[in-house]
Amino acid sequence: MRPDRVTRVAVVGGGPAGIYAADLLVKEHEQVVVDVIERLPAPYGLVRYGVAPDHPRIKEIINALRRVLAHDRVRFLGNVDYGTDLKLDDLRRHYDAVVVATGAMTDRPMDLPGQDLDGSYGAADFVSWYAGHPDVPREWPLDATEVAVLGAGNVGLDVARMLAKPVAEQMTTEIPANVEAGLAANQAKVVHVFARRGPAHAKFSPMELRELSHSPSVDVVVEEEGFEIDDAGQAVIGSVKSQRMGVDTLLRYVETPPTGAPHRIEIHLMQDPVEIVGEDGRVTAIRTARTEYDGTGRVTRTDDVRETPVQAVYRAVGYRSSALPDVPFDEADGVVPNDGGRGLDLDGEQVAGLYCTGWVKRGPVGLIGHTKKDAKETVGHLLADLEAGLLPEPEQPEPAAVLEHLAARGVDFTTEDGWTLLDEHERSLGEAAGRERVKVVERDEMLRASKG
Repeated sequence: MRPDRVTRVAVVGGGPAGIYAADLLVKEHEQVVVDVIERLPAPYGLVRYGVAPDHPRIKEIINALRRVLAHDRVRFLGNVDYGTDLKLDDLRRHYDAVVVATGAMTDRPMDLPGQDLDGSYGAADFVSWYAGHPDVPREWPLDATEVAVLGAGNVGLDVARMLAKPVAEQMTTEIPANVEAGLAANQAKVVHVFARRGPAHAKFSPMELRELSHSPSVDVVVEEEGFEIDDAGQAVIGSVKSQRMGVDTLLRYVETPPTGAPHRIEIHLMQDPVEIVGEDGRVTAIRTARTEYDGTGRVTRTDDVRETPVQAVYRAVGYRSSALPDVPFDEADGVVPNDGGRGLDLDGEQVAGLYCTGWVKRGPVGLIGHTKKDAKETVGHLLADLEAGLLPEPEQPEPAAVLEHLAARGVDFTTEDGWTLLDEHERSLGEAAGRERVKVVERDEMLRASKG
């Protein structure tokens, strides 16, 4: 390492992956300083804009992330759009290394006939709406009385729960006024959740499954048909505690009779979506095929096809990362090509000074906490390259230089102090409504609050 100055690292993305990387960088090397660059005025990414508002325990992770941003060698620069306000060449001019931690916020595409019908939605868009993301429409059509959710993961359960739970039960959360109004008009009575495989292979976490039944207004029904466990499933249950707990919870739902609650979530196992059926351009049903295990833990479709009347379909089959300007991107896998977090070009050669972590590194799988392991590996390689003298030296490493660049471009960026002011503003809105917080949605209002 050059003894005459500190090493400056830009982390692109202010979600958990990026903040965990910043934390490790300053903990493991006393001469590293980090700028966390985020395109939204507020930090925390998926925790703020991808977690359902009725998950306060998960959102407690914000307290740990906030401590990182308060570190004297970490600086937050929000409302800065990579590719527009700062390009890769700009970052290279001001930093020794760049860590891409932009996550995954778009829906993984499905090859499903009828998915372009009115009433067919990507779950990621709906999550962004109810989480108050500033860059999505303020209204959401909720006129369907019967809804299908495709996917056997936690996002699918979040969507199902948000659709089934009455708005009156959401008023202890941080939902903004536009989401409150939208949910108040929600007509959904029955939400069908379809999973291709059986209970042992479902990706629902035990906590998410248990939370489905916490509302007295919602019955949870799991069909006994499809509750099949093959030899591969038995092995999973025997070796993975969380899967065993999930199967136990599903079994309790099978055995518990409905109470007659006004809303119902029905989980259909071993059902593979075949087609979204429509009439006059709008969704009218979902067609699914019964599946069966093939002896390897995988399933194949049978000829048993059934049709369930629905007026809306939410596709919750996973997220996908987006390509960034000037950064190599593997379109097939939806990640930045990398070797343990070291960025590679499309020929497999290491790109000096470029790294990645989180979902854009390994794909959108796992829970928020799993990004800590990603960050540790990536930071380890970055610091090894630093000690080996492999990082290119920037032309303008002074801390003020990047701020002058942003000012010259007219970028109205926010800081950690600005986030503190916005946080206080949201809490004051919540106090007036008898809640802990009411989230601000409009970007301009977020910026105004950040200026005090």
